[in-house]
Amino acid sequence: MGKVYTRSGDRGMTGLHGGGRVAKDDPRIEANGDLDELNCRLGVVRTLLGRDDAWQGWCAELQRVLMEVMSHVATPSALRERNPNPLPEGMDRRCEELIDALQAETVDNGWFVLPGGTPLAAQLQLARAVARRAERRLWTLHRLDPLPECILRFVNRLSDLLFVMARVELQRQGWPEERWREFSYKRKKRNDDE
Repeated sequence: MGKVYTRSGDRGMTGLHGGGRVAKDDPRIEANGDLDELNCRLGVVRTLLGRDDAWQGWCAELQRVLMEVMSHVATPSALRERNPNPLPEGMDRRCEELIDALQAETVDNGWFVLPGGTPLAAQLQLARAVARRAERRLWTLHRLDPLPECILRFVNRLSDLLFVMARVELQRQGWPEERWREFSYKRKKRNDDE
C-alpha cells in the first residue's frame, strides 16, 4: 500500500473510478459514502457473530459484493464498461432466497417493531437503516447518471434481509420484539371482522 494521504482532496475534490474529479459532496460520493458505512456496519455485525455462524459467510459475501457495487457507483456510466469488477447480477435473488429461508423461522407479528433487543439485532437494524439511506442516495444519483438496475434492486433487498435477520436474531435468543403500532391493513381487517 502506498501513502494513505495524498493531499489531493484538501480542496474538497476527490477522484472517480476511470478518472475525473468531483466535489466530495457530489451525489456519487454521497452514495458511496453510505455504501461504505453500510459495509462497515456489516463488519460490526460480523464481530458479534460466532466464528462458525452461518451468517458469518453471508455477511462476508455481502461485504465483498458491496465493494464491487461501490466501484460501479464510483464509475460514471460512460466509462462503466471499462470497470473490471462484476455487477451484482442475481444478488437481489440471493437476498430473496436468504429472506425466504429465514422467514420460515419467524412468526408474522403484524406490527412495526422498535429496533433494539440484543446487541446483534440492534446492529442489524442499524445496518438496515444505513442501507435504506444508501438506497435513497443511489436513486438520487440514478436520476442524474443512470446506474445498473441490479445495484438498485440489490441494495433494496439487502435492507429487507437485514430486517429479517434482526427479527430472527431476537427469536433465536428468546427476546420479545417491542411493538410500536399494528400495521394499518391488520387493524382495518380486525375492525372489519368485528
